[in-house]
Amino acid sequence: MSEGLVLLVDDEEELRFSTAQALELHGLKVKAFASGEDILERVGYGFDGVVVTDIRMPGIDGMTLLHRIRELDHEIPVILVTGHGDVQLAVKAMREGAYDFIEKPFASQGLAGVVRHALDRRSLVLENRRLRAVAGKRDDIESRLPGRTPVMVDLRYRLRAIGATEADTLIIGETGAGKEVVARSLHDISARAKGPFLAINCASLPETLIESELFGHEAGAFPGALRARYGKFEHGRGGTILLDEIGSMPIDLQAKFLRVLQERTITRLGSNEVVPLDVRFLATSKVDLAEEVAAGRFRADLFYRLNVVTIRVPSLVQRRADVPLLFLQLVREACARYGRDDMQVAPEIISEIAERDWPGNVRELRNAADRLVLGLETGLDSAAADARAGLRLIDKVGAYEKQVIAGTIAAHGGSLRPVYEQLGISRKTLYEKMQKYGLDKKLALGERDSEAYGPEN
Repeated sequence: MSEGLVLLVDDEEELRFSTAQALELHGLKVKAFASGEDILERVGYGFDGVVVTDIRMPGIDGMTLLHRIRELDHEIPVILVTGHGDVQLAVKAMREGAYDFIEKPFASQGLAGVVRHALDRRSLVLENRRLRAVAGKRDDIESRLPGRTPVMVDLRYRLRAIGATEADTLIIGETGAGKEVVARSLHDISARAKGPFLAINCASLPETLIESELFGHEAGAFPGALRARYGKFEHGRGGTILLDEIGSMPIDLQAKFLRVLQERTITRLGSNEVVPLDVRFLATSKVDLAEEVAAGRFRADLFYRLNVVTIRVPSLVQRRADVPLLFLQLVREACARYGRDDMQVAPEIISEIAERDWPGNVRELRNAADRLVLGLETGLDSAAADARAGLRLIDKVGAYEKQVIAGTIAAHGGSLRPVYEQLGISRKTLYEKMQKYGLDKKLALGERDSEAYGPEN
């Protein structure tokens, strides 16, 4: 029998209950939810199950949920449940990466069969990832945080070292550098991987309701509180809670959160009952919290409590050599998300990508990859043309030759043989031109090429 968890999403309570019960009678483990928002904290790179969702729902509908899940891991099977009039939409969803769809009304045995096949496929995907890691190939962490530069190698080492611990961690990095990816990676390699991963954006919480949102409340705790409600901290029990941009947390709330960190308990608004809290806390910040402490905007005691383990996520400026290969990976991921065939990226585009500054970091680079895959204007060609404007003919020829060579090297992942074969030149000529244009051979070389690198006689 297939193992793994089925996350069922349907806003209709009766149908949700009956479908969950039917799948359980077929020997499947099911957790049912009324909203797609509720399951996003439970799926990730290490999720060992499948998602079954209705396609028509208020809030996050099935199509939006499909796209959100594929952003986390495009190999998580998503099965859509459709009405008769939604078949065309479901076919479109299949093109965009859905595993399968089943039309209402359906036999529970048919849905159970599709779910089992999807669970088997997911199990195979996860096993292949484990085998690749055992064989010394890229593991989950390297797939999500690729790069050969020393700062990225060190980042992955630190993640593996502290991931299995229960240490609360502060993650520092510029906007778009990948702080949430780092946080999810820490969660997925920890003992809490099967628990929820709950991201809370401290900057977006309404100031008047922030305590209620985080700690929960009892009925009658304040005007409008008609019934008791769990807070986000309680929803995260057994898993990991990410406090995104913790520097935006109001100063008076910081004292209460410090107590939560120290005692691992909370008290709901309007209650005297202490609730134990089994969670691991991660926090991110794009600003230097030490400077915020000096300016009086962040509590020093909370900073020192969070600063026991700190991870700094490098910007693309700090890892320029990774940009070409990272862009190619983002293009492959975009092709998978949008149901497109893998595409070859022209060497001159890769070269332009490598030379550009990316103030938005990986997020901006991913947007450029998405636009390229979707056939939209990227702005890269015009930027390169502006940079080359006014050059003499010999300089334009040289600049173009450098772009082609650098782009081809990056496109082949640093393996030199296919580079000079594709360009129709000898290895010696390639070596000389790399020297002429100051191309960094450390960026160009893979480990297998490093010893053999040299001009042909």
